[in-house]
Amino acid sequence: MGSLRWGILGTGWIAHAQTADLLAHGFTVTAAGSRTRTGAAEFAAEFGIPNAHESYESLVADDSVDVIYVATPHPMHVSNSLLALDAGKHVLVEKPFALTAREARELVDLAARKHLVVLEAMWTRFLPHMVRLREIIRAGTIGEVHTLIADHNQLLSDDPEGRLRNPALGGGALLDLGIYPVSFAWDLFGEPSRVLASGTKTPTGVDRQTAIILEYPHDQRAVLHCALDTPGPNRAAVIGTTGRIELESVWYTPTSFTVFDSRGEPTERYRSDVTGRGMQYQAWELERLVADGPDAADLLPPEQSVKTMETLDEVRRQIGLTFPGEP
Repeated sequence: MGSLRWGILGTGWIAHAQTADLLAHGFTVTAAGSRTRTGAAEFAAEFGIPNAHESYESLVADDSVDVIYVATPHPMHVSNSLLALDAGKHVLVEKPFALTAREARELVDLAARKHLVVLEAMWTRFLPHMVRLREIIRAGTIGEVHTLIADHNQLLSDDPEGRLRNPALGGGALLDLGIYPVSFAWDLFGEPSRVLASGTKTPTGVDRQTAIILEYPHDQRAVLHCALDTPGPNRAAVIGTTGRIELESVWYTPTSFTVFDSRGEPTERYRSDVTGRGMQYQAWELERLVADGPDAADLLPPEQSVKTMETLDEVRRQIGLTFPGEP
């Protein structure tokens, strides 16, 4: 691993976090691109990146780059990723994968036609505590899993023009925060048979908070909540017929969890030991897929990213959340 040459498209805070984890774990970052010469130059200088590009078009055309990390605001994810794929680059694209399932399908289909890897940067999916959690569930340690309870609630900026509250930037709690528990539910249970959602809006028209229940054919439920104006516990519980797993705050970051048996007695305590923010794991996964082929995607197949967007589309329909240009 670490053999590919990375280009960073976008220079915001999430790009800083990903780049720091890449460099701290032996990855090669050869270029960065911004919409301005100054932005690209400052980012490249901060991280010692040799090539700075004042446009995304110039970045994806750089022959010293094999894979592009797309770190722009939500509405630009698909257009920026398509740009990179058209240039023959593999893509790690920040969540949400797209604004809609239709856009996500376009992205996945192009990657397939070009035999390139496209991976959603749902970093939680690849963290070690989630790997261990899946092992415990597969072993039947807590019996048949019936329920997931998870929240993602934060007290974030109330700037009406900021990314989180601006409809033109794909704002709202759902796509920025709610996607984490929704993706967790998809990881555990797969496609829901029924989606129930209720939300409230900010004055700018995006969702302030959203509550979601996902139902599944085998009597399973996911009970999920997200909000952008209230600090929450940010904990999760996976409940089975003979036990449960309680994930500590903040469950979607490198964290600890405890396994309890049917009497409520702890049987395993997992402590996370991750250097940096933990975004290196999704980069390792992308490089593995480049080496083994896109069809080797089992932790987060592109098709599942599309289907997850279908679930989010249905939630948006039920709570009346639309973005500019949508019907």
